[in-house]
Amino acid sequence: MKVLLTSDVKKLGYLGDVVEVADGYARNFLLPQGLAKAATDNNIKAIAKAKAQRAEERKLERVQLEKAAQAVNGAEAVIAAAANEQGHLFGSVFKHQIAENLRAQGFEVADNAVALYEHIKQVGTYNIKLEFADDLNASVSVVVVPEGIDVETFKAAHLDATKKPAEEEPASTPESKEAKEEKKEQ
Repeated sequence: MKVLLTSDVKKLGYLGDVVEVADGYARNFLLPQGLAKAATDNNIKAIAKAKAQRAEERKLERVQLEKAAQAVNGAEAVIAAAANEQGHLFGSVFKHQIAENLRAQGFEVADNAVALYEHIKQVGTYNIKLEFADDLNASVSVVVVPEGIDVETFKAAHLDATKKPAEEEPASTPESKEAKEEKKEQ
């Protein structure tokens, strides 16, 4: 069934577009919600002005989204959360907490722009992708620290903990590899 969209519908089209959809989708969702009308010549002519105006609005929105993505790219959000000694959180860090932290820093980030596919349940540093549009992304660093601990102290301790195992590991030599193989054989 061909319908004329009376508003933007995500992953379907924009206001004023004539699209082909399943009959049931049109009858049961688009038409009752007021998102579409029958695609007649009169309806198409009546909505032409609104279509042009909405196209201009989309262009302005896109420019704003590009500016916001460029500004926030590489930013750092610090979230303090209750955690045990092993670093497991007593709850989780959610999208809205990350977005609120970034907004508090002056960035324009909507909650739904944060692409967090699993809740964060451990202290540490995470790279999180922000999706402003299908083809417009930014990346931010999210540092989850235990409550009551200074961020810089946590970062220093976290950095030292990741370096120590590599430093303590002895350099492997051909003799030590051969010795290990001999031990396995015995």
